[in-house]
Amino acid sequence: MHTILLTTLNARYAHTALGLRYLYANLHELQSEAKIIEFTMNEQIQSIVEDLLKHSPKIIGIGVYIWNAAQSAELIQTLKKVSPETIIVLGGPEAGYLPHRVDFSKADFIISGEGEVAFYELCKKIFANDLPKEHFIKAPLPDLKAINLPYSAFNDEDVAHRYIYVEASRGCPFECEFCLSSIDEKVRNFPLDQLLEEFETLWQRGARSFKFIDRTFNLNMTFANRILDFFLSKEPPYFAHFEVIPDHFPDVLKAKIAQFPAGSLQLEIGIQTLDPVIAKGINRPLKVEKIFDNLRFLENETSAHMHLDLIVGLPGESIEGFGHNLDTLVSLTHSEIQIGILKNLSGTTLSRHDQTHGMIYSDTPPYDILQNNILSFSDIQKMKRFARFWDIFYNSGSFTKTVPLLWSQGSVFEGFYAFS
Repeated sequence: MHTILLTTLNARYAHTALGLRYLYANLHELQSEAKIIEFTMNEQIQSIVEDLLKHSPKIIGIGVYIWNAAQSAELIQTLKKVSPETIIVLGGPEAGYLPHRVDFSKADFIISGEGEVAFYELCKKIFANDLPKEHFIKAPLPDLKAINLPYSAFNDEDVAHRYIYVEASRGCPFECEFCLSSIDEKVRNFPLDQLLEEFETLWQRGARSFKFIDRTFNLNMTFANRILDFFLSKEPPYFAHFEVIPDHFPDVLKAKIAQFPAGSLQLEIGIQTLDPVIAKGINRPLKVEKIFDNLRFLENETSAHMHLDLIVGLPGESIEGFGHNLDTLVSLTHSEIQIGILKNLSGTTLSRHDQTHGMIYSDTPPYDILQNNILSFSDIQKMKRFARFWDIFYNSGSFTKTVPLLWSQGSVFEGFYAFS
């Protein structure tokens, strides 16, 4: 039996919870007592409870995120009804910021922040019957050079069939108000040599799909170049995914990206808006001409697959403004354009715009915008349908000859809006 269980509800089986593996890797002498058990959101809560309690755990740690917050609350409540003596510890961004918008009151402890050190210390106290008086524990920021890396906790099944999530850094220097990363203003890097050794071990075990969760991968050129060199030294096929800053592509970075064969490199590029006034209002830096130059380079001189992100509902941005953004991106690249609906994430400062712009959000996850003083509820609903159809017909790449006929007479946005 395992007395410490680490669990979460993933959106899909292919996803793996990197956070749980960090906790497991840093349990030290308690690691032999612990086990990672992951579920997906389509599983029944009572079946999950049954599977967890088969181990007779003393402690269950649950990772709570925006996609699983409601189900996690139900899981906690059910666990406490049938096994009140089990101590439940929550972590993750949806539990770690106050006020809670989902009822997590049945949990015994909640850890706010990076939990590698705090969770271990809490477990030691629980085993020593020295329970903290605080229900809400503010975790100290761990030294990334001192914590154990989690990659050996990916098992053979993970390596063979699931995404391997990795990170070279934490934090973001920017303060975009819609983004949770704006809270961590300082960027901290993991020890690069140790990190590359871990990647090599994963590679030798057969891992070929690496998804980096760094918010600003191309901010530190020393790190970015060495990590890209790691993959360039390998024989395809492999898949490396990075989230990059759209206006920061020095020549040395461009040269490396151009070397990647087709199908091996994916870049997620957060555009969000191309309107300088809108960007300034949400504290987002925007260098439009640099972005255009970099997108042209990536489109015309590399084989990188791009995902460009745009957001509907930013404070002050109209449907026409969004449409201009979309038209511009389609004129620059044939890459996927992911259209997201603005969400009021826990911990961000986006709510400061509520009164000025009449921002009204759903009270339930994912806290998406319902309307504001420019976009009516009906407008938002139409744009949700637009985004869904855009993904099906444009991003899928299945209708490359027929979809452009929708806008053959003019604006991409207007043509597809009429269709959707």
